[in-house]
Amino acid sequence: MNDQIDRRIAVIGLGAMGGAMAATLHKAGWEVTGFDPFDAARAAAEEAGITTTADLADVAGTPYAVLSLPAAGMVETTVPQLLEAPGTVAIIDTTTSEPGTSKNMAELAQAQGAAFVDAPVSGGRDGAATGSLSAFVGATDEALAAAGPVLLALTGGKYSHIGGPGSGNVVKLLNNVLAAANLVSVGEALGVAKAYGIDPARAAASISNASGGSKVSAAMYPNWVLSGTHDSGFSLGLMARDAALAVEVAHQIGENPSLLAAVAGQWQDALAALGPKADFTEIARTVAPAITPAGAAPGTPDTTAPSAGATTAVTSAKH
Repeated sequence: MNDQIDRRIAVIGLGAMGGAMAATLHKAGWEVTGFDPFDAARAAAEEAGITTTADLADVAGTPYAVLSLPAAGMVETTVPQLLEAPGTVAIIDTTTSEPGTSKNMAELAQAQGAAFVDAPVSGGRDGAATGSLSAFVGATDEALAAAGPVLLALTGGKYSHIGGPGSGNVVKLLNNVLAAANLVSVGEALGVAKAYGIDPARAAASISNASGGSKVSAAMYPNWVLSGTHDSGFSLGLMARDAALAVEVAHQIGENPSLLAAVAGQWQDALAALGPKADFTEIARTVAPAITPAGAAPGTPDTTAPSAGATTAVTSAKH
């Protein structure tokens, strides 16, 4: 870290991700002030030695700010308030936001002599707590340079400069909808293995060493689904939102990703069955309930027997 920079930084949003990032910055020598309207979130941050406030005006003009917010709308209302007082150098938005919002916020910040970068992150709460997140960065070269010390502290250098403002949001949404698709497809595949009497854990391990393998098959299913714990820390509501938003962003530019749209629909079905607070790995309870000790989601149809349509298709294929 450059010793000449002002290390005062505000973290806006002290939930699972924001709280962990605040703690990481604190341990790295930054002078952190955390903002959150909820008492419990502030209390948890204070236990980690972080100064907190319930008044956003208290951190306006802080040289650096990290945003960890639920949605783009909150970014749009927060950034102008942070810029009301002079002194802001860079705002780093780790929210899974929308490209249009990031472009507008970057223009607003630039007009006031500050930098704004969209830097949605991947790596979950463990990555946030250890400073080993990955970030998809959308920014001008000048804004990236201004935000560099903070990005380094949060990611250890594992960030990709995708392009201009908003581009980080686009690629992060594509990443999440691909993960959403993989969570569905791996679950269905392991459900088929289970129906053939094959241990899903053994099938997942074998697939993970071959061309069909992924982080989903190698880690997410063994750790959170096959174990029945479903405690990744990332909610089903947020993943369903991200999948839908990825398809919406595609439509805005004239693209029609039919497979991704179908996947987004499955996540909406899971959301209706399980609710937004369920862990995102509980999607398995709707697509392959036999492989998780947690069992089927309410209203999930029995998938252990082939449907008439599937039987007809298999029979036809034999002739």
